[in-house]
Amino acid sequence: MDRLIKKLDLVDYVNIFKSFLAREKDLPIHGDSKRHFNYIRSLSNIEFKAPPKLPNLDDLLARLKKEATLRVEEIYYFVQIIEYFNYLKGLEAPSNLKEWFLNIQIPDEMDEILSFFEEDGKINLQNYPELFGIEEAIKRNKLEIKESLQRILHSSKMSDFMVDNRVHFYDGEESLLVRGGFAQAIDASVIGRSEGGFFYIVPKSIQKLKSKEETLNNQKDEIIWGYRKNFSKTLFKWIRFLEFINREFDRFDHYQARVNFAKSFDYEFVLPSKGKKIILDSFAHPAISHPVPISIRFEKPIMLITGVNAGGKTMLLKSLLSAVFFSKYLLPFRCNANKTEVGSFKSIEAIIDDPQSVKNDISTFAGRMLEFSRLFKKRGSIVGVDEVELGTDSDEAASLFRVLLDELKKREITFIVTTHHKRLASLMAGDKDVELIAALYDEQAQRPTYKFLQGSIGKSYAFETASRYGIPVPVIKKAKEFFGEDKEKLNELIEKSTILESQMRDKIDELEGQIKKLKRKEISIDELKNNLKDKYKKMEFELEKSYQEAKNKALQALKEVEVAKARQLLNEAHKAKASKSQRDSKQSSFNDFQVGDKIKYRGKSGVIIFKKSKEATIEVDNLRLRVPLCDLKKDTSTKITKRPSNIINSVRVQKTSSASLSLKLLGKRVDEALDEIDEFLSNALLHGFSEVEIIHGIGTGALAKAVSNHLKNHPKVKSFGKMRGNMGVTVVKL
Repeated sequence: MDRLIKKLDLVDYVNIFKSFLAREKDLPIHGDSKRHFNYIRSLSNIEFKAPPKLPNLDDLLARLKKEATLRVEEIYYFVQIIEYFNYLKGLEAPSNLKEWFLNIQIPDEMDEILSFFEEDGKINLQNYPELFGIEEAIKRNKLEIKESLQRILHSSKMSDFMVDNRVHFYDGEESLLVRGGFAQAIDASVIGRSEGGFFYIVPKSIQKLKSKEETLNNQKDEIIWGYRKNFSKTLFKWIRFLEFINREFDRFDHYQARVNFAKSFDYEFVLPSKGKKIILDSFAHPAISHPVPISIRFEKPIMLITGVNAGGKTMLLKSLLSAVFFSKYLLPFRCNANKTEVGSFKSIEAIIDDPQSVKNDISTFAGRMLEFSRLFKKRGSIVGVDEVELGTDSDEAASLFRVLLDELKKREITFIVTTHHKRLASLMAGDKDVELIAALYDEQAQRPTYKFLQGSIGKSYAFETASRYGIPVPVIKKAKEFFGEDKEKLNELIEKSTILESQMRDKIDELEGQIKKLKRKEISIDELKNNLKDKYKKMEFELEKSYQEAKNKALQALKEVEVAKARQLLNEAHKAKASKSQRDSKQSSFNDFQVGDKIKYRGKSGVIIFKKSKEATIEVDNLRLRVPLCDLKKDTSTKITKRPSNIINSVRVQKTSSASLSLKLLGKRVDEALDEIDEFLSNALLHGFSEVEIIHGIGTGALAKAVSNHLKNHPKVKSFGKMRGNMGVTVVKL
């Protein structure tokens, strides 16, 4: 992997990424990539503090298995991991993360170990009075040493012998620097000599204090040793838990490093797709300071890149391989993730460098053949080959590599190949499995554009490139003469063809953009139309509902002998009904209707069979109804012959005294419920309802299924379906 990273110019990228890790590890995350991707996406949506920087704990775990006693700082490494997961458990996180964190159960025996430490890793002395007392005694002793030294420094007896008025550290021990003869003034031990011939001394009084400090430190170490031993025993007991949480910490470290890396550089994640296609949109290779974004589609087994020298062919090859590398290892990169797709490949092979080796007696071409021979042992890989004919005759190499690519393609190997030579391109141009890519050149600016045209063979522009890099004009002119006019004309034709194709594709892109705009407008108009229809239906339903509510209130009032109030409510209901009917019929005149006229009633065709001054008896779908004339519209689609005058006109449809927009079947038996449905639908049709609802609940689903089967066979049911958001209600349109 290190060689591949180097070949793809990703060393700096990987090093920066690794700086976000809490501890160094390999790039791959083992396991289900889709599952890891979902955790990374979830973690990207929350704010969290970075985990502590820790070393690899495999050696400590191995020592614990042998019942070793760990040092305080080594125990604290495990404490930091446990405390960090306790912190994660308290975060407001998406469900998959929350479930993961909460499933990590910390043993209660770890609580004592956790309480032993403060946040900075120091011992929490407040919880351990014995240690606290010793620590306080050590502090007082240090202060006494400092004060004693200061008194000696400024004493009159020592003034003639002091070299300076500072406390010196010699071999880590506090001392004074004095001249010879100091023994006349103070009782002290010499612990060293300076380059100037002076003496480093420690006064006897200070030595006693230091001896006391050493005793206190030994007592402290002895107590801490006891805790270390007990804590190590507890850790040994829970060694499997420690191994588990250590792995989980590494797993979270993989996720958080990727998330924080992506946020820092505004990178995107792309999960590998099941196929082999690569579609890049606005991709930028991280090694380029000011890259020209790449947008390209690669959906065939072989991509052949031709065109201008130093025009980005190699970088395009590296970009495609890098995109596969990033996606394979769930590393973020700069692109438009919504339009980018990267396939899945078992391995990534980069045949880029010159393989020539003097030490192993391998020529350039021989090295290339050795690399290709290894590919016959692989399957499902993606391979990038830079300058495929390198090291041998281009015509012979073209024929050889044409066959090699065909054979290796059978092993489901995908190739990205760059070449300067037209022979291989011409041999492969007609193959439906080959994607041709041309690197473009700006003639006016005399430089590559670092853009690419699909479906074309590019000119190399060798003479122009040589001129741009300082080769004298006479030399280039002479080279062109050797090259020959016919070949130059062929290159010019290739160049013109490329330019024309580029212009044509730009025009196609422009037209496709206009088509997309028109389609968006068309969709917008359709949405507006549908919204207006929905709004009208909703208003119609609300009006019908308000009419029925007012009517029901009136009937209820009549039952309670509130005659005056009931008549008032009933009048209001009839007014609301009349207002709606008048709008629907657009103020049709009652006198316009005659017996035998074809009419429309609530969207259904019918015929008038009897007429009074303000009412008519109509026949709709073999059902006779008495309705107000204001509810009718003329149907002028066909001419209807009037019925004979002796038509039976005494037919009357008796409406029930009340009707409802909904029917409750909760707790009903199936046969009982079906009878009630028939009666309910008949009443609804008589009252002109176009939409009703049947409340059957969810339960075991038997009643709901019986209702659906019954509605399917009912002749007056137009359509039906479950209410949105409530599976226990079926909405029926009549």
